[in-house]
Amino acid sequence: MTLPDTVVVVLFVGITAYAVLGGADFGAGFWDLLAGGPERGRPQRVLIEQAIGPVWETNHVWLIFVLVVLWTCFPPAFASIMSTLFIPLTLVAVGIILRGSGFALRKLVDPVRLQRLYGGSFALSSLVTPFFLGAVAGAIASGRVPVGNAAGNPVTSWLNPLGVLGGMLAVVTCAYLAAVFLTADADRRGRSDLCAAFRTRALAMGLVTGLVALVGIGVVRSDSPMLAEQLTHRGLPLIVISAAAGVGSMALLWTGRFALARIAAALAVTAVIWGWGVGQYPYLLEGTLTIDQAAAPDATLTAILVSLGIGAIVLIPSFILLYTLNLRDDLEETSALEHHAEPDSASDQVPLS
Repeated sequence: MTLPDTVVVVLFVGITAYAVLGGADFGAGFWDLLAGGPERGRPQRVLIEQAIGPVWETNHVWLIFVLVVLWTCFPPAFASIMSTLFIPLTLVAVGIILRGSGFALRKLVDPVRLQRLYGGSFALSSLVTPFFLGAVAGAIASGRVPVGNAAGNPVTSWLNPLGVLGGMLAVVTCAYLAAVFLTADADRRGRSDLCAAFRTRALAMGLVTGLVALVGIGVVRSDSPMLAEQLTHRGLPLIVISAAAGVGSMALLWTGRFALARIAAALAVTAVIWGWGVGQYPYLLEGTLTIDQAAAPDATLTAILVSLGIGAIVLIPSFILLYTLNLRDDLEETSALEHHAEPDSASDQVPLS
């Protein structure tokens, strides 16, 4: 494996971590949006807040990691992507800001109208942001991002069949991941009612995700024949693993093995991302820019790998400790939403979305 290839592997580790961990956070916002009215939806929103509250900011570290590695190690690819896809990427940035501020501030304000505003901001941006992230991935996979500063069409580069497919697949996948994770969280907390509710949603969203993926096969064949050819050859084992893990996660949900279902669902997402990477190899920009052509000098790549290795010694154990404590509920705080669980009057009710 060459030095640039090694850096790309590290890059895809970051992409995978953000897709699984950040994706589950985005999906939680999707279910927050559909939780229902103030009273009926309150228990689900409390569970969502308790599940993602300690880790949602940490999960965005992976996005920063991906951007820094891409910018430093593959500057021509970074410049081409950012300048051509500035519309969806700007909307992603705005969505992340609105989502984070909505999630944080809805717990700190008292007027009902502000809680409704911030809750809606959190939920709606959790739907919009993964769509545009998926559209960016679809644009890159379709070969519509040429090399050069603003060399591609700023609209049709991502607003096309594969871009829309990528956005839809990102939304339903995030929703499925979140439903599976929340099912396990509810079961661990002894909330059988919420466990049953999210289990049903996970099974339904799993079917939707599978349907979108099946439709996507035809879209990829017609919109990116080169990628389709590689996915059915070099990337096929990983695509098969993804499909098997997805079906397996639903079977585990059906039989009540929720902790294992989380692992299987995460594996399904991981395999499809690496299938895309293997299928597109050796290109960073499909059909136009290879890894070697985009790579920075070896000295830069070596410095980045050494820096990341040193950082990993500190950060990886910290991440493991954080997620372990979160799964054990040792970081759980009393949700601000719980303070409104039994309002004194109708005026005290707090609609959050």
